[in-house]
Amino acid sequence: MKVSAAVFAATFGMASAFVPAPQSGASVRLSETKADLEELAGKLNPIVKFWDPMGLADGDFYGMGEEGTIGWLRHSEIKHGRVAMAAFVGYCVQSNFIFPWPQHMDGSTGPSADLAPEQQWDAIPEAAKWQIFFLIGFLELWDECSGQQGLEHYTKGRMPGKYPSLQPFRDNVHFALDLYDPLGFSKNRSEEAKARGRVAEVNNGRLAMLGIFGFLTADKMPGAVPLLDSLGVPIPYDGNCMIPFEGNFHLDSLSL
Repeated sequence: MKVSAAVFAATFGMASAFVPAPQSGASVRLSETKADLEELAGKLNPIVKFWDPMGLADGDFYGMGEEGTIGWLRHSEIKHGRVAMAAFVGYCVQSNFIFPWPQHMDGSTGPSADLAPEQQWDAIPEAAKWQIFFLIGFLELWDECSGQQGLEHYTKGRMPGKYPSLQPFRDNVHFALDLYDPLGFSKNRSEEAKARGRVAEVNNGRLAMLGIFGFLTADKMPGAVPLLDSLGVPIPYDGNCMIPFEGNFHLDSLSL
């Protein structure tokens, strides 16, 4: 059975537990300490509050000190949450629909929606996987080179999650794309509304990470997620989700 509206209903029902009560004047500081994380945690989830069983907030990553380490952790969580939100929505869409127009050089469309999303990934051409791989690498590199645009690095004071604009020509701007807010949704929002949105984004990202791993686990291990099993969602997958390039992807086959 395909992912249906029942999954969305169940998901959004659970999501209510992650949505914080409105906070007046909520903010996310640019340079944060462990005390700031503890304060933010109360806004993210008033029940669980601060929870760091591995003691990551007490670490000193790469000798960056407390604020640099926490900046790294905050930026990383937001980034992974965004990827998980895209993955969750993509899983639901790909389980039911694929784009009908030609997607490959031979004029064929993408893998059939009869396949699980994991199987669809295994079935796409190797060249498509390289395109995805290099796009991810470019976006990571652009983020790390934010200093070239006059922005602080995310470990040195930049707002966690804020992505530098894509502006290739600084002196004579021919093209600029705000990758942090490409559609300008936050352009006219108040600072309080923006702060609430940043808190909600972290919560939604955390829920999406649980959601996408729930899908992957249910497909790989029948019975591991009873809720999804009861809805008939899982599509058995005999590959390895933790080795996503194992299909027809080989480093030694890249031709230059």
